[in-house]
Amino acid sequence: MSSIGQSVEKVFTTMTSKNSKVVDLQRDILEPRTSQPLTTDHGVKVADTDNWLKIIGSDSESKSESKKNGPSLLEDQIGREKIHRFDHERIPERVVHARGTGAHGHFKVFDDRASKYTFAPVLTDSSRTTPVFVRFSTVQGSRGSADTVRDVRGFAVKFYTEEGNWDIVGNDIPVFFIQDAIKFPDFVHAVKPEPHNEVPQGQSAHNNFWDFVGLQPESAHMVMWVMSDRGVPRSFRMMQGFGVNTFTLVPAEGERYFVKFHFIPELGVHSLLWDEALKINGQDPDFHRKDLSEAIESGAYPKWKFAIQTILESDQHTFDFDILDATKIWPQELVPLQEIGELVLDRVVDEFFPETEQVAFCTSHVVPGIGFSDDPLLQGRNFSYFDTQISRLGVNWEELPINRPVCPVFNHNRDGKSRHRIVKSEVNYWPNRKDIGRPVPEEKGGYVEYAERLEGIKQRARGPKFQEHFNHAQLFYNSLAAYEKAHLVSAIGFELSHCEDPDVYRSYINVLNNIDFDLAKAVAVQVNGDVPNKPGRVNNGQKSEGLSQLDFLPKEPTIVSRRIAILISDGFNAVEMQAVRAALTSAKAVCYLIGPRRNHIRPMAGQDLGPEVFADHHFDSQRSTLFDAIYIPSGEEHVKSLAKNGRVVHWVREAFGHCKAIAAVGEGVDFLREVVRLPASVDLFTPSRVQGTDEVVTSYGVVTTGKYSASSAVTDVLNIAADTRGFASNFAFQISQHRCYERELEGLTQQVAF
Repeated sequence: MSSIGQSVEKVFTTMTSKNSKVVDLQRDILEPRTSQPLTTDHGVKVADTDNWLKIIGSDSESKSESKKNGPSLLEDQIGREKIHRFDHERIPERVVHARGTGAHGHFKVFDDRASKYTFAPVLTDSSRTTPVFVRFSTVQGSRGSADTVRDVRGFAVKFYTEEGNWDIVGNDIPVFFIQDAIKFPDFVHAVKPEPHNEVPQGQSAHNNFWDFVGLQPESAHMVMWVMSDRGVPRSFRMMQGFGVNTFTLVPAEGERYFVKFHFIPELGVHSLLWDEALKINGQDPDFHRKDLSEAIESGAYPKWKFAIQTILESDQHTFDFDILDATKIWPQELVPLQEIGELVLDRVVDEFFPETEQVAFCTSHVVPGIGFSDDPLLQGRNFSYFDTQISRLGVNWEELPINRPVCPVFNHNRDGKSRHRIVKSEVNYWPNRKDIGRPVPEEKGGYVEYAERLEGIKQRARGPKFQEHFNHAQLFYNSLAAYEKAHLVSAIGFELSHCEDPDVYRSYINVLNNIDFDLAKAVAVQVNGDVPNKPGRVNNGQKSEGLSQLDFLPKEPTIVSRRIAILISDGFNAVEMQAVRAALTSAKAVCYLIGPRRNHIRPMAGQDLGPEVFADHHFDSQRSTLFDAIYIPSGEEHVKSLAKNGRVVHWVREAFGHCKAIAAVGEGVDFLREVVRLPASVDLFTPSRVQGTDEVVTSYGVVTTGKYSASSAVTDVLNIAADTRGFASNFAFQISQHRCYERELEGLTQQVAF
């Protein structure tokens, strides 16, 4: 192992050794050694695992002359156990959020700044490092669906605190489709595959979903979020997390606070383009889960700032919306975000099923200092989550290694399916003569509900502020950038075009017309709806911070973990390529060499570099959709070869069409100009290459230069910032911006076939 690798391993070992959950899991982790003997579940060594015990007929009495298979014997316990265990490997998948992946990490607050809101040590004690497990997921599809479908993403966090487990069971969107939990079965039935044909899988583009949301206007705000770029995130690492519901924080003294929980990604909030997402669904349906493990294993640990919004209980009714309505946000202008800690994921799972598949979350799992509100969606979730975990995993699901707390656990619960704990006691009740299992008073850490005064009339109803459904949908739409609005129009148009029932796609235009007149008209034209002639409701024109993804660009531009494809063929300029690659990898980008074959690729004549360069993939095995940017080195022979390869031509055109950063040098610029043919009035490739200068030109996210020599590399100290002079620095900055959407807005992408 290299010295760098040893250093990373040492840091990793030191970091994880302090994690109490990692230590706890060691009790159940088996690390097979070389030549590990094979045994049955009851410990008997197995001599033959390939042949069922059976009667073997022969033509003689000699056992060595067996020729004919007879019947298999039911007495073969080894065979029966192997088959029985296989038959029962599957447990019921989650009704929603079935498709997911997870990782271990830790959480730490910066200081005690939250102590004025809560006495919960997990949020106030900066000397603590709390182990966590996070599971990301899609909502609609089954376990076998794809990662990059348009959908809400689950963002569930289990904090293994010293006071017990605390679960934030959230999403990547801060609001939800419904206000009251009693509507949840209706919503899920509507969004899931239709009952008569079990279609479609992994998407909401069908009659039943749009019929439901069209008749349930409280969902209008959530539909705006899901149809925006938020519905197709670039990575789990590049999306926000929200607790969605309103919880409460209880201080050591005084009035309690209502609270919303937020996770803000260090890398910014970024998304795929829709065409890109569709293609990745087929090219690499595990794209998001592989991306997460790739980042963690390379040391580019995903990080999120943890923030809270708080409202004093006495101020609950001072807003023009109900703060307990899960279809509404708390605008940051009214309720500022306060960053109080950081969440880091630094360890992949050892085995998917017992950790990621068996992890179970409950909104009702809180610790002293944190409580619930009367949010009607939360109230139902508190009942539902505990119930569904019993259905999937049995009543003793909290004894499973991934779910059990790291603090001591004792109670008088007994028996039930899959009970693991053995309690040596004569009593299993309270009070008892042994004084075992005594309740803990509040002053010693016992959980006590906040004493809230209540009075009212028992009835099935919602408060008057719950009746308004469009103001926050307008707020979200108004806050989007121009390209985000264009994407939202296209997304709704795509979805409604998959609805065959005219009543469905025409009626939703009426909902959109209550949000924005121009939005409704644009979608109506796309889907053959009735184009409205006046607004159903005047757009209030208000905007809010933190709703556009542009609001979350990192303060310091970064290309950490960005995937860059370097297209090469025989005769490429290897000296130049290595210099550019070294500059990019120094900023922790991940570069892949893509060539005509997954083998050695010969550099241009005269470059004696020792062993030939080895391509990581060939052009047909990967696609541009799986990378954030592409770079084409110089080299006359190499470029001629690329130009003759239709797959490479498509690579470049597709990357341009998806608004990705593209870089080229020397002959690579000529190839790029020929492939991405644009009107003469638009010249993206204007360096003085004929004179062989190293002038760098950047236009619409395309970075070109005539040459990149050793002297260029010396002066090109990587500085990821706008208006830098170096080739690699300019390219890195364009990558850090995620996409150049100006190409799209000015119609350039429409002129390139991809």
